[in-house]
Amino acid sequence: MNTFIFTCGDINGVGPELVIKTLNRVTMKSKDKFIFILPENVFFSEIKMHKPNFGYDIVNSTSYSSDFPVTIVNIGNYKQELGLPTTASGQASYKALKIAYDIPVKSINKAVITAPISKTALAYAKINYHGQTEMFADWSEVKNFAMMFLSKSMKAALLTIHQPIKKVPRLIRKDLLATKFNLILDSLRKDFKVELPKIAVLGLNPHAGENGLIGDEEKKIIVPFMKKFSKRKYFFGPYSSDAFFGMKKYLEFDMVIGMYHDQILNAFKLMNFNSGVNFTAGLPIVRTSPDHGTAFDIAGKGIADESSMIEAFNYAEMILVNRSSYGKNS
Repeated sequence: MNTFIFTCGDINGVGPELVIKTLNRVTMKSKDKFIFILPENVFFSEIKMHKPNFGYDIVNSTSYSSDFPVTIVNIGNYKQELGLPTTASGQASYKALKIAYDIPVKSINKAVITAPISKTALAYAKINYHGQTEMFADWSEVKNFAMMFLSKSMKAALLTIHQPIKKVPRLIRKDLLATKFNLILDSLRKDFKVELPKIAVLGLNPHAGENGLIGDEEKKIIVPFMKKFSKRKYFFGPYSSDAFFGMKKYLEFDMVIGMYHDQILNAFKLMNFNSGVNFTAGLPIVRTSPDHGTAFDIAGKGIADESSMIEAFNYAEMILVNRSSYGKNS
């Protein structure tokens, strides 16, 4: 039996609503264990509008199991102010995440599906992380990890994550390329059962540098590295990202690697805004999340689309199955 742990995200956004809507759909066809971590007062507030069709029990944060399909882990009461980031919402989202990570379930049976958080609220709460990806990597003591984005039309990964644009060029080094490329290749095999993947690499500069005329990172670093990389037969490029997406070249590849955040996310969200999934590759546990934000503007209105959260669950379930069978038939 697998355990799927949902966190509330920012309690002033749509996270709690999305989780309840998702649990209403996924628990009906599953015998797995489900845990939802959030403030008790927020849960009761949300179920006034979104009636749960699953049985649940509410426990405190030192107990993580019950005889009901869903265990609600109460992290205490936090003031909910729908529609804006606050210190309290930052504290609650962080506490839920830390408890989710610490719940003692074997890594091969544990997946955490995280609702969207607010980086502004984290800053108000003086929590020094750029995002959930970095939290889970830090807690797992994992140095080599990758932010991936999953959908039916495209899978993508970032070489750098939440970095200001001005810092990205100096971060593109051969050692970074080697560690990320190896990790992404390993994840495709272990997590997605793609044994002989075809992976596209995007250039950093416009026109992929135009042979050094528009930036020289491709000519001096990326191309020489790819020519010598021991597993280069799986990697192609670097491609000019505008033409790559404009000509729908991503359909020809199992994975697309981008150099920085918006290079991938602009195209990915245009195609998959209500269905895309964020996945952290390289962790001992499975962690997925819907690929959208807190949607403060529609919080409390009951109109949030849970499609991306459901897809986050579906991918988490699939990756757990793939990891459990990896290597057994080789």
